[in-house]
Amino acid sequence: MPNNQVILRSHRHIIINGDDFGFSSGVNQAIIKAHEQGVLTSTSLMVTGEAAQEAIALARTHPNLAIGLHLVLVCGRAVLLPDQIPHLVDSIGNFSDSPLQAGLRYQFHRATREELRHEIRAQLAKFRESGLSLSHVDGHLHLHAHPVILNILVELAQEFDIRVIRLPSEELAMTLKLDRRGLLNKLVWSGVFGGLRRYGEGLLTSHGISFAQRVYGLLQTGNMTEEYLLGLIPQIQADLVEIYSHPALVHTGEPLNGSLSAGETELAALLSEQVRQVLVSNGFELTNYVTVNRF
Repeated sequence: MPNNQVILRSHRHIIINGDDFGFSSGVNQAIIKAHEQGVLTSTSLMVTGEAAQEAIALARTHPNLAIGLHLVLVCGRAVLLPDQIPHLVDSIGNFSDSPLQAGLRYQFHRATREELRHEIRAQLAKFRESGLSLSHVDGHLHLHAHPVILNILVELAQEFDIRVIRLPSEELAMTLKLDRRGLLNKLVWSGVFGGLRRYGEGLLTSHGISFAQRVYGLLQTGNMTEEYLLGLIPQIQADLVEIYSHPALVHTGEPLNGSLSAGETELAALLSEQVRQVLVSNGFELTNYVTVNRF
């Protein structure tokens, strides 16, 4: 078992993270509501999101909400100008909307890899300019787990005080027992991200960067419902766990970061008193990566 997995044997700890902080005002409000009234303890900021400045202001007034960087290298906007990273973005500064296409370019195109390094540094620097403390790093559509990107994050870890990076890790059989919808996608994602997890464990361990034992959310993305969480939590065997979802409130005229009802359904799960009770009854203490790394 890698030494850098964040493990506290005497207690069970769980981090409940809301991704896409800064994507829209509706996402921001849902994350804050889930933190104030529900079980959410952590979030991940998109520094180029349309509502990033609102998110930063909200974070400053909620000191117990841990804030990580949600690195955006697909389906979103860059920090650097298009002429600085012409192989990464289009003429108005947007990344590709295809994770597969982007991942292949990042792997095999040398000029793209050099521009990636500049853009990742720029997103980390923009987060640092906010004055917020960096809890962890994860990524939009988990592209941060790509070996090229993960290696760049490791290279920059000391400069930007990156102590924790998310590595998705969940049991396929457990998910399928609860919900077999999207079976083919779940099989593919489990295989791909299982391999990326094994690679990431070795890389992060060798550089003293921590990661949770289990991270749930990938295989059930967009469907982290109350029912699913109530079935999942009692089956978890790990001692330090992250569960992430995408809570959102729908505001007229704002873009959606999922299907029309998904964000509000996932928000309802985070507000559920039954979910809170099942966490307690299974011995989990709500925490975040900042608190865990003080031990």
